[in-house]
Amino acid sequence: MSVPSVELSNGFKIPMLGLGTWLSPVGQVEQAVKDAIDAGYRHIDGAYVYRNEAEVGNAIAAKIDEGIVTREELFVTSKLWNIFHDPKHVRGALEKTLQDLKLNYIDLYLIHFPMGLKFIDSETLSPKTENGEWMIDTIDHAETWKAMEELVDEGLVISIGLSNFNSKQIEYILSNANIKPVMLQCECHPYLNQKKLIEFCHEKGIAFTAYSPLGSNSRPSAKPDDPQLMEDPTILQISEKHSKTPAQILLRWQIQRGVIAIPKSVTKSRIISNFDIFDFELDEEDMENIDGLNRNERLIAFKDLRHHPNYPFGSNVEF
Repeated sequence: MSVPSVELSNGFKIPMLGLGTWLSPVGQVEQAVKDAIDAGYRHIDGAYVYRNEAEVGNAIAAKIDEGIVTREELFVTSKLWNIFHDPKHVRGALEKTLQDLKLNYIDLYLIHFPMGLKFIDSETLSPKTENGEWMIDTIDHAETWKAMEELVDEGLVISIGLSNFNSKQIEYILSNANIKPVMLQCECHPYLNQKKLIEFCHEKGIAFTAYSPLGSNSRPSAKPDDPQLMEDPTILQISEKHSKTPAQILLRWQIQRGVIAIPKSVTKSRIISNFDIFDFELDEEDMENIDGLNRNERLIAFKDLRHHPNYPFGSNVEF
């Protein structure tokens, strides 16, 4: 089955459905990626900080060796972690990702967060003082972006973009960029539908990827009494109407809004089920009812970094 794609502003195309690998455990993620490729996924989303890129790379290499897929058919995303914002560290971080993924290039490289952290070494991903305070770095995003552009010039990366940036931070990059960002990746689901941010991005020629499109029940900050998106009565009603799972409804909603979705799973049956969303359509009433669930409720707010001067989710910016 062929997955619809979005054409990026530089002419390259990204499949609208991908496999997310955040919180996918080492020991399970390799098989998950293999199962996804077998099921028809051609878009794999990862990051340095997930600490599982070597297993993702093993799976990709195995499926290429088997002849199931070619490198050119795959779209692989990774992200520059917060400790590598200093331009002198950007290339080294990417080279480690390429080494782990066993690839010569990646299709999309994103600055993971606008919040820089102090570089101690490449393994100290969450640098803190003895008092437990984050060790912050405030390197200019424009300088980091220039180093990202050099990766494109060298052919190590095809496209570059941003993750977890707000509209003002995106504007700053746009005003200083030689190569415009092609993508913004942010938390997005019916409880945080990101309508204004998506419209802003699309007006600027920036595609939008939704992470945690199913509500991320496995997120570290989840509490027992948190709202369960896949148990929402509206989602359940639409699910019954179309004889589709709640997850399939949530993913189809994103696709019909022109948003790329990267659900995470390591369970083969769910990976296959999440892919089975291209044989039905939500009607206008369905779409409006799902849109109406918006609460501007951020489930993954990274609140322990809210004192960072570049914290993107503060009340000083609307979206």
